[in-house]
Amino acid sequence: MNVASVIVDVPAMQTDRTYDYSIPDEWKGSIVPGMRVVVPFGPRKIQGFVIELKEKGEVSKLKSIVEPMDLIPVLNKELLALGSWLTEKTLCFKISAFQAMLPAAMKAKYEKFLRLEEGRNPGELHLSLQRFFQDGKEVSWNAIEESGMLTLVHKEVKNGSVEVIYRVKAKGNKKTVRKLYLNVPIDQVDEVKDGLPPQASKQKQIIEYMLDAAPGGDGILASALTEVMATTSSTIKSLVHKGILVEKNVEVYRDPFENKTFEKTFPLSLTSQQEEAIRPILSTIDQEEHHTFLLYGVTGSGKTEIYLQSIQRVLEEGKEAIVLVPEISLTPQMVHRFKGRFGDDVAVLHSGLSVGEKYDEWRKIQRKEVKVVVGARSAVFAPFENIGIIIIDEEHETSYKQEENPRYHARDVAIYRGEFHQCPVILGSATPSLESFARSSKGVYGLLTLDKRMNDGPLPSVDIVDMREELRKGNRSMFSTNLFEKLQGRLEKGEQTVLFLNRRGHSSFIMCRDCGFVLQCPNCDISLTYHRFSNGMKCHYCGYEEGVPSTCPECTSEHIRYFGTGTQKVEEELTKLLPDARIIRMDVDTTSRKGSHEKLLTAFGEGKADILLGTQMIAKGLDFPNITLVGVLSADTMLHLPDFRAAEKTFQLLTQVSGRAGRHTLPGEVVIQTYTPEHYSIELASNHDYNRFYQQEMMMRKMGSYPPFYYITLITLSHEDLMKVVDISEKMTAFIRSKLSDTTIILGPVASPIPRIKNRYRYQCLIKYKREPNLGSTLKTVLDQFQQQYASQGLTISIDVNPYMMM
Repeated sequence: MNVASVIVDVPAMQTDRTYDYSIPDEWKGSIVPGMRVVVPFGPRKIQGFVIELKEKGEVSKLKSIVEPMDLIPVLNKELLALGSWLTEKTLCFKISAFQAMLPAAMKAKYEKFLRLEEGRNPGELHLSLQRFFQDGKEVSWNAIEESGMLTLVHKEVKNGSVEVIYRVKAKGNKKTVRKLYLNVPIDQVDEVKDGLPPQASKQKQIIEYMLDAAPGGDGILASALTEVMATTSSTIKSLVHKGILVEKNVEVYRDPFENKTFEKTFPLSLTSQQEEAIRPILSTIDQEEHHTFLLYGVTGSGKTEIYLQSIQRVLEEGKEAIVLVPEISLTPQMVHRFKGRFGDDVAVLHSGLSVGEKYDEWRKIQRKEVKVVVGARSAVFAPFENIGIIIIDEEHETSYKQEENPRYHARDVAIYRGEFHQCPVILGSATPSLESFARSSKGVYGLLTLDKRMNDGPLPSVDIVDMREELRKGNRSMFSTNLFEKLQGRLEKGEQTVLFLNRRGHSSFIMCRDCGFVLQCPNCDISLTYHRFSNGMKCHYCGYEEGVPSTCPECTSEHIRYFGTGTQKVEEELTKLLPDARIIRMDVDTTSRKGSHEKLLTAFGEGKADILLGTQMIAKGLDFPNITLVGVLSADTMLHLPDFRAAEKTFQLLTQVSGRAGRHTLPGEVVIQTYTPEHYSIELASNHDYNRFYQQEMMMRKMGSYPPFYYITLITLSHEDLMKVVDISEKMTAFIRSKLSDTTIILGPVASPIPRIKNRYRYQCLIKYKREPNLGSTLKTVLDQFQQQYASQGLTISIDVNPYMMM
């Protein structure tokens, strides 16, 4: 094959197709689909992915590939096909789909240089540029930029006296270590030692040590040798110089778990319910069929053991397994369970790892050195070639949906791959998403139920406290009498408590009690959040920061106060009320450093604290025997968001967080504080009644024509000029209406719930449909035409098919 079709690394409408390049003779036979190559594109050289090979190109004169970036393809046939499917499904560019499948270390970085055009000399350039180009070498772009002469260079590039060169810099660096090897046959060692001068006693000791410690020709780390022999690097250098030792750089993996040992665990005997649930999964594995199962099991019912034993069966058949867990519940506990059962056969991928560690874990998968991958959303693209099972734990979690291009949902990708490999996909949850539960009740997914806890223990009892009543009784504290008394009781008994607050920061906003003025972000239509740690106000959308005002900017009153509760504020109040309590706080601020998540949880597990206080991240996956009380400080924070899933998310969160209590021998209690105790999501969560919640919520969804009765697509337009965005969004909505059938509901255009972010005005249009054959082509046309027509004027269009973020 002489020609390669390549998708180039330019995510734009005009370049979203393959370009043909000829393959130079020296690379023929070694360049195959799925490899990354460097190709010339316009004036620069960029990265591209080879999609297919063919005999000849569409045009007679082709540019040629500069060089391959890989020795073996990074995307196999299945992943290339998956990329095309993703492009169709999420309306993204092909290059974005391929980039999403690879670790960050493999995304190309580009360096720019400037060079004199051939035949030109430095004397022809502007006076102040001549010194840079004196000896005819390349000059780095940064050097020119720092000297403030870019505009002069720009003119010279236009005149054709200077050219810009782009270089692709692949960032996937392998980690290497220096190793030393003995370079003398064993029978000659004594001879070599005798040949050394008498004062070289250290060198003789090193030779003897090498003979003992690395007899089979294994090397010894240079750093270890200097340490063990208490020697200097110059002594080792002289041995290398004499040819007695050889020095080599050897590649090693960065191991995020290198200082940890995982205790080996063995399969537990299953309860009769678990037996029943695992049977259909195992039979699908044996028959090599594709089925999607919804494993609906209450918190603490032993879903993880079912996952582990199903994977065991898959590994016995010589196949591989992918396990997805939500980012926040990728707690060390989950990793321990899998590493404990399957040891070094497990690779772990999540955002807590450094770029290099992720790259190494990915390479272990690609080199078939592991059989199981446990990771967050993107692990669904693991480059396995013989998948036997895909498991998605906590399948209702919204973090499985990516919020930027490609806007895929991991569940859809898992089912696509499951069909390709003819293997089962398991979706597990104590509170399944309505869409999945509806599919299982229609028979599209198989339903497996576990409604009892492992220890046959009861689910924790739940009290709902009406905070309006507390206020009427004169209790102005953030703790109701009920919760406070239970907290005190736990401290006396030495049991542990989890306090959950659905918000980060110290308090939400700052408001003047005299005139009602609220401090807003100047670039976004949203109030600023108060952070006590830095004593500043911060916008969580654009990052704008300012100090806290001492008087109201509107009416100069001094009564400007904080409203809302944040974790820091709760911690302060707790310290005042219960000075003896040991508190661990977990939120974005305390867990931003690498490994801090794990440190805090380990400390809590070892009983070094009485109260674990935190946000979202403590709601899932925690399993500590001593937690007997869970307090939810404000159950309402999500209920009043402009999102049709608000009730569902509230119900799921309350159920999940309640499930942290009483998981072992001690019984658990839960206290939920709320200002809307009569809301069905709160009432039914307190009874752990998913089935009634499902029926009630389905009625609401049917009335509002929302999923799972309808599919939805959200189109958001943004522009710096308000009139422009209104005008274009009306034209666009009219065009969509003309193309789609009458049964499809089109709402809008209207201003988004957050009408302005980063000084750009946002308008949206919502499409609800059941069967709409023209939708794909219509949305493609919208992207093509409107993007091309208005992109130069600064308009951006984003289309989210089945969105999870309605803001």
